Amino acid sequence: MGIRYDIQKELGSLCARNKDGSFATQANRANILNQAAKVLQNAGFKNLAATSLKPKHVDTLLSKWKADGLSAGTMKNRMAAVRWWAEKVGKQNCVPRNNDVAGISRRVYVGTETKAQFLTPEVLNDLGHERLRVSLELEQAFGLRREEALKFQPGFADKGDKIILKGSWCKGGRERDIPITSDYQRQVLAKATSLAGKGSMIPPDKNYREWLSTYEKATNRAGLGNLHGLRHHYAQTRFEALAGFKCPLAGGPKSDELTPEQRERDLAARMQVSAELGHGREHVTVVYLGR
Repeated sequence: MGIRYDIQKELGSLCARNKDGSFATQANRANILNQAAKVLQNAGFKNLAATSLKPKHVDTLLSKWKADGLSAGTMKNRMAAVRWWAEKVGKQNCVPRNNDVAGISRRVYVGTETKAQFLTPEVLNDLGHERLRVSLELEQAFGLRREEALKFQPGFADKGDKIILKGSWCKGGRERDIPITSDYQRQVLAKATSLAGKGSMIPPDKNYREWLSTYEKATNRAGLGNLHGLRHHYAQTRFEALAGFKCPLAGGPKSDELTPEQRERDLAARMQVSAELGHGREHVTVVYLGR
């Protein structure tokens, strides 16, 4: 008998050996590849090594995902993980060079109703952990992602007129800065500094994974669910301050109702909001602001 391979274990080991990106990126990639391994096993590839990737395996995954009716965005995320796998084992030519070749339609960003959230002091107090409360306020005050707010180090980030986020805190490893424009932001930073100083918002006796678990359990108990809406609130509030009028999802004028001068301000505000959220692409703002 020859060597027996288990693609699920092989991909798990590949992920464990190559820790590219943030913890959230690594975890998401490992989950996608674990699901891909199950699809391949169920399709009859019972003795597949990670280094034996072929176009037929990629075609099998694409066919299954399309049959499941996955959105273009979800399929693109999954293909990114498959391309990472192919790169690590030297099989880049086995994967379609872009998503159009793979038959994945272009992602369409559409915002039809606001998802903005704003947490009151009463809701925040239900969390029971002061560091968690302040981390949520950082998300709300600066539009931070969850991981950025948990890993936030006030002693490093606070530069007086702006905060700087380390690339290691951010999605894609992209460092960015966000201006400090309100008393509320300054108050939140003061709270963070009093709790963490030069450390992070993660307690000294916890690591990120442990504290993330605490965050998820506490927010679920408080009935808060997905808190990405705090970024939506920041985006809409910041847009209004920059443009001088509300965005469409907050009741402002739609693009076909703007004057030429307003269009210029609209575009400039969208580009600034996109940069502060860590995107850098204007069209992404449609999700947060509408069109």
